[in-house]
Amino acid sequence: MQEITYIGDYMDSNESLRETPILPERILLGPGPSMVNPIIMEAMMTPMIGYLDPDFMDIIDEVSTLLGKAYRSSGTSMALTGTGSSGMEAGLSSILEPGDTVIICAYGYFCERMVEMAQRLGANVVPLRSEWGKPFPEESLERELKHHRNVKMVSAIHGETSTGIEQPLNNIAALTEEYETLLMVDAVTTFGGTVIETDGLGIDYIYSATQKCVGAPPGLSPVSLSDRALNSIRSRTQKPFSWYLDLDLITNYWKKPRAYHHTTPVSLIMAVRKSLEMMLKEGLEARSKRHKDNANALIAGLESMGLKPVAPPEHRLAQITPVWIPEGVDDDFVRSTLLNEYNIEIGKGLGDLSGKVWRIGLMGESSKKAHVLALLNGLGDILPNTGFNVNKNTAMRAAEATYTAVPSNI
Repeated sequence: MQEITYIGDYMDSNESLRETPILPERILLGPGPSMVNPIIMEAMMTPMIGYLDPDFMDIIDEVSTLLGKAYRSSGTSMALTGTGSSGMEAGLSSILEPGDTVIICAYGYFCERMVEMAQRLGANVVPLRSEWGKPFPEESLERELKHHRNVKMVSAIHGETSTGIEQPLNNIAALTEEYETLLMVDAVTTFGGTVIETDGLGIDYIYSATQKCVGAPPGLSPVSLSDRALNSIRSRTQKPFSWYLDLDLITNYWKKPRAYHHTTPVSLIMAVRKSLEMMLKEGLEARSKRHKDNANALIAGLESMGLKPVAPPEHRLAQITPVWIPEGVDDDFVRSTLLNEYNIEIGKGLGDLSGKVWRIGLMGESSKKAHVLALLNGLGDILPNTGFNVNKNTAMRAAEATYTAVPSNI
């Protein structure tokens, strides 16, 4: 029989435990994760506590309240264990039953992820596909709604990170109200960086992720669902396919009298509590303006270099800016040189845009003037080595010019 060795045996022996690797401090300007404020990291170092401890239940209530304020939602707000994709799958698997009709507005990589998830659930999926890099044409949704007698839900992505499109929601929301369907919105990229009027738009289920504009580590998906959505889930004829992502069961933990569901990641909850507190202290409108101001400065600098954003000006995300890679420029060389020599990470293209674009993220703690200028400086040094000549000084001046009337705390 093999002898069991306990950690105490290692500690008492001459052999010491291996040291924790020291990772470099990157400037994270990709599609996520974004940088995390040291105050939030410190919040994760509080003593461990049980997930049903009365003191932790107070924290759970506080996080729920803060999320409701940040989403501007009077519904049930909570943080699911898992990244943004868990929020997506929880909404689809909890609301949809096999055979239910769902119309998915598809205009990018993550919209297609929705389509696949819904198909795996056995739903009657109607993907309305439109051109990547342009906003979804809402008139096509109205035409499709007229063709179906009973549509359970319509879904849309507020900020499609693969293309840099910020999708207007007003008309989509108005159509779902007119045709009495539920509305699910992906706010993975925009929550915490753009004001979202969840109640005002009539959104029934909205979800995000903590590692982008929220500014916390990855691992949680903040969500909010309306009473109408929760009632729909509770009136299903059969249980959801996923037990772990059953929004009804999870709600029963987040709301009194509490029912155990799974072990909540206590340290991550503490981090997101602090990040939400900081978000609301800064102010949602001020935070949205900060993201827009830095995005405008970045785009001014990039365009002066001859780099062209994918999204049209009136529909550009403030959080993610995909730009076309100039012909003949090596995608991997530029990104790896930025990482290895300038300690800056930017993202690669996905799906139809793989190898064609760079995706630059300015989200949460990463959305700062210093990071904009550092990136322009790095690109200004690297691109001439690929045969694509740029004037770095002109780019820096173009970015600086957009900051003239902007407060210095960006």
